[in-house]
Amino acid sequence: MAPGCFLLFLVALSCSFGLLQGSSGDADPVYQACVESCEKTGCIGSKCFQHCYFGNPVDGPWYLQEPLYVQWTQWDCRSDCRYHCMLSREEERQKLGLKPDKYHEKWPIKRIHGIQEPISVALAALNLAVQFHGWISFFILVNYKLPIRPDKKTYYEYTGLWHVYAIFVLNSWFWTAIFLSRDVELTQKLHYSSAVALQGYSLFLSVVRVFNVRVEASRVMVAAPVFAFMTTHILFLNFYEFDNGWNMKVSVPISAVLIVLWAVWAGVTRHPSRWKLWVVILGGVLALLLKVYEFPPYWGLVDARALWHGTMILLGYLWWSFVRDDADFATSTLIKKTK
Repeated sequence: MAPGCFLLFLVALSCSFGLLQGSSGDADPVYQACVESCEKTGCIGSKCFQHCYFGNPVDGPWYLQEPLYVQWTQWDCRSDCRYHCMLSREEERQKLGLKPDKYHEKWPIKRIHGIQEPISVALAALNLAVQFHGWISFFILVNYKLPIRPDKKTYYEYTGLWHVYAIFVLNSWFWTAIFLSRDVELTQKLHYSSAVALQGYSLFLSVVRVFNVRVEASRVMVAAPVFAFMTTHILFLNFYEFDNGWNMKVSVPISAVLIVLWAVWAGVTRHPSRWKLWVVILGGVLALLLKVYEFPPYWGLVDARALWHGTMILLGYLWWSFVRDDADFATSTLIKKTK
């Protein structure tokens, strides 16, 4: 499932650009002085922060405790100071007619109820819903609408593989939304690990579907080296060194192989829905331009990454539409051969 995995790879790549590139906002002396003063006094002008006075009040009296949804975001004195100093500095820059700048590799996006990138989170949640809808519609199609074999199994030989894929893709979008809600070490690792796991399974599924691998032993031979490598890669990122540069060196070639596999297959097959593959691949590449030519957030909320997630909703829907068409086409072809 190269195009579908490619969409998730684009999401991970979107987050990776910020990690690979530096930013000048946090090097601004005015910003640095604001953060240093805030950490000492706990205030920026008339605005003061509970974290800076009481530290983490989770174990303190009930009247000092914050709501659970705020506690889970792990905002502390330093992060609050950085956030509000960023907003304060950006207000000053706007009055001077200067363009917004990045701070700690991120654009100045306003938080809502402790959520770091609220619009991107909402769109990621919609992506999750679209993927779930695609899976359920596929399940209903193959089990209740298409003919089934006398032994109650589906004619479509990849049904089980797509069900497993759905679990991987739902898991990946879930952790993407969590990561966009609050970028900390744990959510970052879960986000990237789930994307890598999806990519590994997608490589296996793509080889099986493109080359029409039906024998179970052959499928195991394809799965063993792919899963072993991707599992090792995930363990490396989580327990040895979280090296995003290395992760990109692994992910980019695999994504390129996936795209080539499906593009060549779409070019030689007579599949009636092959055009949907081309739309997903080309649409994903065009969406990449939103990150390459990224722009500061409008109204402090909508940036290139948010629009990117919006395009993923449409492409994800189209991808599951192709999967359903593939099941329908393969089933009708097998039934004709048996007659």
